[in-house]
Amino acid sequence: MNELAFSAPAERNKKPILDVLRTLLPAQGRALEIACGTGQHVVWFAANLPQWTWQPTDQTADLFPDIMVRIGEARLVNVQPPQLLNVLTGSWPNEYERHDLIYCANMLHIAPWACCAGLMRGAAEHLAPGGRLVTYGPYLEDEVPTAEGNLKFDAALRAENTDWGIRRREDVESVAHAAGLQLAARHAMPANNLLLVWQRPG
Repeated sequence: MNELAFSAPAERNKKPILDVLRTLLPAQGRALEIACGTGQHVVWFAANLPQWTWQPTDQTADLFPDIMVRIGEARLVNVQPPQLLNVLTGSWPNEYERHDLIYCANMLHIAPWACCAGLMRGAAEHLAPGGRLVTYGPYLEDEVPTAEGNLKFDAALRAENTDWGIRRREDVESVAHAAGLQLAARHAMPANNLLLVWQRPG
């Protein structure tokens, strides 16, 4: 059997992210992951937050077989089979479902800028009352010195694809505000990343 697709960064950051999620989330709820990639995060979160139901999604089904293997190996009953979701199309699975958590890690810097607006509009529409959108990854910030590693990473991304690049947190915040969401919390994370929490005002 072929080895499962594996992300070393996802393996490193899954515990620090979970530690923050534990402080944010109620005991149970419904979560939707966008851009789930290899499925390492959703399997880890589901195993450690068993009262939550998790729905992984991605824009392609290429890694769905690997995700299903991971779910099976972990014997998880609280993870739904992965589904397709492209934030640019505006077509979300289970259209009328509302989620207590929408989680998206490491997507904004390797996607066209229009995906930020698609993510924010979709999250605003599909969050349950009191629900939160959590985004994780590297950001540029006004008046905050950018780590040398992130500067090099940003240059490498833009050289690979002109539509890619580390986003300014303030630009993301403006797009979120236009969609009806506000930045509720900013958590500094290892390796010069941020975990940002978005929700409806009030």
